[in-house]
Amino acid sequence: MFEVDPKFAVTDEASLRRLFPAITSLAVLKCQPALDTHAQAFVRRAPFLCLGTQDLAGRADVSPRGDPAGFVKIVDAQTLAIPDRPGNNRLDSLVNILANPSVGLLFIIPGFDDTLRVNGQASLVTDPVLLDSMAVNDRAPSLAIVVRVSEVFLHCAKAFRRSQLWNPAQFQDRRELPSLSKMILDQTTGAPGGEEMDRIDRDLEEEYGRSMY
Repeated sequence: MFEVDPKFAVTDEASLRRLFPAITSLAVLKCQPALDTHAQAFVRRAPFLCLGTQDLAGRADVSPRGDPAGFVKIVDAQTLAIPDRPGNNRLDSLVNILANPSVGLLFIIPGFDDTLRVNGQASLVTDPVLLDSMAVNDRAPSLAIVVRVSEVFLHCAKAFRRSQLWNPAQFQDRRELPSLSKMILDQTTGAPGGEEMDRIDRDLEEEYGRSMY
C-alpha cells in the first residue's frame, strides 16, 4: 500500500498557499450569499447535479442526482429543493444530512464547460405540497432535500476542457467494460456466465423502466 513520505506532505494552509499564485480579487468577489438571476437561470437549465455530504466523523460521500432540466425547485433566492427519486435505498446522503447538514452542490448542464457551485445547510422534508410540485409521471418523491443556500459561485471551464467531457470524439465505448451487473456480481457473490448473465442484464434494464420514478 502506498504511503506518503512525511517530508512531502502539505499539512498547513500557509504551506499550501505558497505552492500557488495569490487568489485574484474576482475569485473572492464572485462568491454570492444568494441565488441571483444568473445562478437561478443555471439551476433551471441543469438536469444533473452532484451532492456532497459528510457524516459527523468526516467520512465523505458524493451522490449523483438527475432528472429533466430544471428538476431542482427554486423556492426563493436562498432556498432550493431537490426531489429524492427511487434509488438503491442505501440512503447514504440522507443519513449524512441527518448527522451533518452541511452540503455542497455542483450543477452541470450538458454542453456547458462552466458549472455552478452551491454550498449550504440541508434538511429532509416531507411537505406534500412541495413534493407534489416535483412529481414526474404523476409520481411525487417520498421526500425532498431542502437546501438553505449560504454560498453560490460560478466555476470556470478548465476541468471540463481538460477532460474534453462533451467532445464526441472522446466518448468511450461502453462495451469495453463489463456491464454494471457483472462488475457488481464479480465484486460480491460472483457473476454467472453466458445466458444467465445476459438475463440479469436484461432484468436490470427492465427494472430501470419500472422504477425511475
